[in-house]
Amino acid sequence: MTGSQDHPPFRLAYVPGVTPDKWVRIWHERLPDVPLSLNQVPAAGAGETLVGGTADAGLVRLPVDRTVLSAIPLYTETTVVVVPKDHLVTAADEVSVEDLADEIVLHPLDDVLGWAERPPGRPAFERPATTADAVELVAAGIGVLLVPLSLARLHHRKDLTHRTVTDAPQSGVALSWREDAHTDRVEDLIGIVRGRTVNSTRGRRQEPARSKDGRAEAAPARRTPASGKQTGATRSGAGGNRRGGGGSGGGGKGRGGSDKGRSRGGGRGGRPRRR
Repeated sequence: MTGSQDHPPFRLAYVPGVTPDKWVRIWHERLPDVPLSLNQVPAAGAGETLVGGTADAGLVRLPVDRTVLSAIPLYTETTVVVVPKDHLVTAADEVSVEDLADEIVLHPLDDVLGWAERPPGRPAFERPATTADAVELVAAGIGVLLVPLSLARLHHRKDLTHRTVTDAPQSGVALSWREDAHTDRVEDLIGIVRGRTVNSTRGRRQEPARSKDGRAEAAPARRTPASGKQTGATRSGAGGNRRGGGGSGGGGKGRGGSDKGRSRGGGRGGRPRRR
């Protein structure tokens, strides 16, 4: 998919199991002039794709290298065990890691669960190259496979089923991009995956207002009071002072009352003053 010179395509990478369909549809609704280029990449290579600049953002599996990449966690997947439909595990709705202790548990080289050591159960003679290869071995009755639910659905077969594993490691999915490439288009995508409305401006740089000829308009200057005129705050303060003066006047009235009393009494001894 190619874009115009003004609107180059936004390149979005995504890993197997992630379905970006809903977000892609919203992107086309909100940004019809900006093509969206989708590229599926292996989970292990998603970080390199972003760091190398061959994608503008990616729907990836955690963890990512936080020294160069930013990431917004989106959701965490349930882990399931993939087994043949007639396997004993299917007798229960969910199982624990301990329930798989006697099983041959396949551990593909592209595993995304990040086991601390290795999966439970007995190891296979060799590790399958991919999850798809491991699913084929499950169908052949060689062993069982633990994967995120989305990968079990991606590699669904009619002769296989899956059950939830309650205490196995889980895989988180995140939107990630290079820290030094946080563009407005990346912010658009963040808004879409987070469910922001089309009119939301959160995280966006505000565009300056423009005149009819397309030039940016300067922000209106703040009005300052003319010389000699008081602002409302000053007038309020003055009124406060007047009211305060009234209070003082009350005290002054008492003093004035005392003066008046002295005036009535006249001068010394109450005698009138001679002219």
